[in-house]
Amino acid sequence: MYSINQSTDAREAAAIEAKRNREKERQNRFFNVRHRVMGVDVQALNNQVAERKRREAAEKSKEAAYGTSQVQYDVVVQMLEKEEAERTRRLAKKVQDFREQKQQLKNGREFSLWDPDQVWKGLPTYLSYNNTYHGPSGLQYFSGEDLDRVTHLRMQQRQFRYDLERQQQEQQQAKVDENYADALSDQLRLAMDAQATHLARLEESCRVAMMCAMANANKAQAAAQSGRQRCERQREQKANLAEIKNQSTSDLLTENPQVAQHRTAPHRVLPYCWKGMTPEQRAAIRKEQEVQRFEKEAQCQAEKALDTEWKSQTMSSAQAMLELEEQERELCAQFQRGLGSFNQQLAQEQKAQQDYLNSVIYTNQPTAQYHQQFNTSSR
Repeated sequence: MYSINQSTDAREAAAIEAKRNREKERQNRFFNVRHRVMGVDVQALNNQVAERKRREAAEKSKEAAYGTSQVQYDVVVQMLEKEEAERTRRLAKKVQDFREQKQQLKNGREFSLWDPDQVWKGLPTYLSYNNTYHGPSGLQYFSGEDLDRVTHLRMQQRQFRYDLERQQQEQQQAKVDENYADALSDQLRLAMDAQATHLARLEESCRVAMMCAMANANKAQAAAQSGRQRCERQREQKANLAEIKNQSTSDLLTENPQVAQHRTAPHRVLPYCWKGMTPEQRAAIRKEQEVQRFEKEAQCQAEKALDTEWKSQTMSSAQAMLELEEQERELCAQFQRGLGSFNQQLAQEQKAQQDYLNSVIYTNQPTAQYHQQFNTSSR
């Protein structure tokens, strides 16, 4: 989601360089006898507070951008789940409607064979001219006799024509359903592609916004640093001019040792007129320098430990981001596998239905011999 490999090194190098510049400015303030003030370095403390605030603001902006992207991902996943549930519900409803309308029990071709009311719906075998029913004892009909043969043949033809048209309609409806299922799967794939494109566009816009914010912050820091350096150069130039003027008009260049003595405090000397130190003073200064050197080494070691800790934190954050991306890819792969299994199950159900139609319903197909025999008997 964020570019870590290249930008991290640049940020670390910039942070180290800024820290070195601040340390140099601090040393210049401490070792400058004209501007040195004993006590707390207020400017350094203010700079540390400002740097900490900027770092906290950058972390908050990063966390807010990450939270926004997570919310967007959650919303997209919920939308996809809702669409999938709605699509499943519509498909189930259409299947149920088709079964209720086209696959009713009374419309089956074999319903007349096991209809419980077929005895009540049937008519007597023979009817006289005055529509009075006669039993077998009246000798009005004989076994094997069919007085309404023409009518029965006509009814069989109509029934055969009806069954054939019904089979054609069922085949056409099956093709329409299959085409509709294919269209639904195509629409689902298009919707998933569109959602993936939208997610990629959102991620790219978030990354660009973060890079722009980081660039603006770096520009602001560079401008502030350049302003401070310019003010420092101007102040140093004024100090140098004042020093040159003082050196040219004072007793500093003279060889009189009394010039370095303070008028009200004989134990003190004037720094700008002082000519040298005693061996004891030099030894004390060397001792103090040795102490300062040890302190400087300890400070350098602490800074190295801090830099190492920052590097470890950066690597851990990068690892965390990689793990989040791996989880996102696994969720996408799991969603794809679920969709594939759903499509496979739907295809298996359609294939099972088609096999049932071909193996159970459409097995009794009329042959040419049947049509020839039927035509011969009708003549």
